[in-house]
Amino acid sequence: MYAGQGFVFPAVLARCLVAPALRLKQALGKGIRRYHVAPVLCQRAKVAMSQFEPNEYIQYEKLEKNINIVRKRLDRPLTLSEKIVYGHLDDPIKQDIERGKTYLRLRPDRVAMQDATAQMAMLQFISSGLPKVAVPSTIHCDHLIEAQLGGEKDLRRAKDINQEVYNFLATAGAKYGVGFWKPGSGIIHQEVSKVVGGLSLRTTPILASCLLARIPIPPMAVAWGGICIGVGGADAVDVMAGIPWELKCPKVIGVKLTGKLSGWSSAKDVILKVAGVLTVKGGTGAIIEYHGPGVDSISCTGMATICNMGAEIGATTSIFPYNHRMKKYLAKTGRAEIASLADEFQEHLKPDPGCSYDQLIEINLSELKPLINGPFTPDLAHTVEEIGTVAEKKGWPVDIRVGLIGSCTNSSYEDMGRSAALAKQALAHGVKCKSQFTITPGSEQIRATIERDGYAKVLRDVGGVVLANACGPCIGQWDRKDTKKGEKNTIVTSYNRNFTGRNDANPETHAFVTSPEIVTALALAGTLKFNPEVDFLTGADGKKFKLEAPDADELPKLEFDPGQDTYQNPPKDGSSQHVDVSPTSQRLQLLEPFDKWDGKDLEDMLLLIKVKGKCTTDHISAAGPWLKFRGHLDNISNNLLIGAINIENDKANSVRNALTQEFGPVPDTARYYKKHGVKWVVVGDENYGEGSSREHAALEPRHLGGRAIIVKSFARIHETNLKKQGLLPLTFADPADYDKIHPVDKLSIVGLKDFAPGKPLKCIIKHPNGSQETIILNHTFNETQIEWFRAGSALNRMKELQKH
Repeated sequence: MYAGQGFVFPAVLARCLVAPALRLKQALGKGIRRYHVAPVLCQRAKVAMSQFEPNEYIQYEKLEKNINIVRKRLDRPLTLSEKIVYGHLDDPIKQDIERGKTYLRLRPDRVAMQDATAQMAMLQFISSGLPKVAVPSTIHCDHLIEAQLGGEKDLRRAKDINQEVYNFLATAGAKYGVGFWKPGSGIIHQEVSKVVGGLSLRTTPILASCLLARIPIPPMAVAWGGICIGVGGADAVDVMAGIPWELKCPKVIGVKLTGKLSGWSSAKDVILKVAGVLTVKGGTGAIIEYHGPGVDSISCTGMATICNMGAEIGATTSIFPYNHRMKKYLAKTGRAEIASLADEFQEHLKPDPGCSYDQLIEINLSELKPLINGPFTPDLAHTVEEIGTVAEKKGWPVDIRVGLIGSCTNSSYEDMGRSAALAKQALAHGVKCKSQFTITPGSEQIRATIERDGYAKVLRDVGGVVLANACGPCIGQWDRKDTKKGEKNTIVTSYNRNFTGRNDANPETHAFVTSPEIVTALALAGTLKFNPEVDFLTGADGKKFKLEAPDADELPKLEFDPGQDTYQNPPKDGSSQHVDVSPTSQRLQLLEPFDKWDGKDLEDMLLLIKVKGKCTTDHISAAGPWLKFRGHLDNISNNLLIGAINIENDKANSVRNALTQEFGPVPDTARYYKKHGVKWVVVGDENYGEGSSREHAALEPRHLGGRAIIVKSFARIHETNLKKQGLLPLTFADPADYDKIHPVDKLSIVGLKDFAPGKPLKCIIKHPNGSQETIILNHTFNETQIEWFRAGSALNRMKELQKH
């Protein structure tokens, strides 16, 4: 259920996840008043989880009860993260709780999925045979819209090209009780933040509520004291099926903020700083919990920006305590009554005094400088004042081809306003952008509001193109025309991710991530050698001028303009709804069960590829043009590991076929092995599978005959996704053993009959000269996950249990 799904767990929002109160009143009429009685009775009142699910209530009393049980058991102060996560335990009395050690069984409040990964999630749910989802779930159409000409034209084109997929998602949603946000609604993170409260899983999740999301990036709702956790499709299916969801008990990294943001520094600089400190894997297995007096200087949407980019440091999710900035945001979005409830239960929406963190980072916001991270990785941090010099020294292009603002991370009203403030200054001096400039509104509500308030016009006047309310270039959905593949160039974005080839499939594009206002300033100057704090631009009259630090309203003075109505509510009874998947479709394919484990050790497996260096889910299963095949497992498997570098020849998508001794594409070689009944394995480096949570990176190797992935370390979501599909994700007990394996070796994994939690497995390396070496491989499987392996996949195991 990855790459675009998630779960939500609420806390602030233990009742906060209720949809905007104002719209809820409009939807239900005067009857809504019965939910909000005298303040003294608020704790007993029923509050809807969202305006679109008026009969689904936030279970705050249960949350509070669970927190009290766990606090008594542990006999210590709790962090905010622990309150929300432990508040959603399936069995708070008997659950073993040890941070970083035990596996928790949780009950998320809802699931959110984006359209690219929702296809596979819904196909898996259909395979389960269940009639309807057990928790509120939604599909958000944001990934399949390619940026090409501009918002309206690109949206029309996407609706035409993807009609088959959109129809499948809409009808499947109607049949199985899943809400459907039509194309043009906006990016999943932004949409979830507008309408829900609670723990969510996402393939984008939220917690006081707990949300699971089919995307790895925690949605904006985490900025109101909720927890959102990115997961794979199989995880989403578990929750939609009413099965407790498993998560290794997360550690908690505290980030204490002091001082106050001012001038050119922004919320984006906070997470860029943290990324520089922790690196892309420093947050793995942990929740990042921000606290301290500096929190109050950050807007609610600014907190969302920080949380949203937490996935880039490997974090399970990120969270802020509830405060007056969140209350202000809730009130402006029609949820003042929810904010009032949150005020009454603030003790559950902040950490206990004296709580302990596994690691503590301190940042003085008053000393924080504007940062720009990259290229090729989001944790390579530089100050804006030094980046020009560093780029020249490193040989990175300093001329900026394109500046891109918006996306899931930075497309709030405040973000757009700060960029527009700079654009106004430039226009007053007759200056337009020297670089190409694009703007991606995060939602239909933001698009409509910035159009009404004039921001969009100003950004167009300075040379910008307003794209559709979708992910667009951030995920590689960009029909870029200004460069050729292989041409060295630089772009700057306000996105969250900048891996090689991520935005435009060009491995020579040097992508840097920074705040929207810095992107705008650099696009005006056209070069990385411009520091807006001290450098000058030249006006049309030849006179020098300096940009003043941008200032903009946190929220609009008027109410938000909701724009077009783009939501399809599922009918109460969708049993008669027909869902059509053509057997000849090139976009959709019904799933066949994976084969069960045969009870034997995995002997003499061939090495498909020994990966050199970084291997993200983009390397394993590329996005961009491949997104159209996300619902067709066999077709999308043709991109398996085509971006990974083969250590044997330092090339991408070129591996030796051990049976023919010829070099060829990775997917073709895997298919050849599968056709000839040969099992194979992949060997990788550190943090294998970082980045997007797309489960296709686990489905594809399983589909093409893979049996194990052996690496130095895994990214959290990818490791779980591999387990869900019946593969063996294993790690070297001694990382140096990576060097013992050569591309021409055969590998045997033995001891599977005694496969047990905490018990390592042995790997026998057979070299071509007849010599052998034995190494030890560790794993993190628990009993339930071992049952998945034996059954062939988690979905197979679910079906076995249904028969009993």
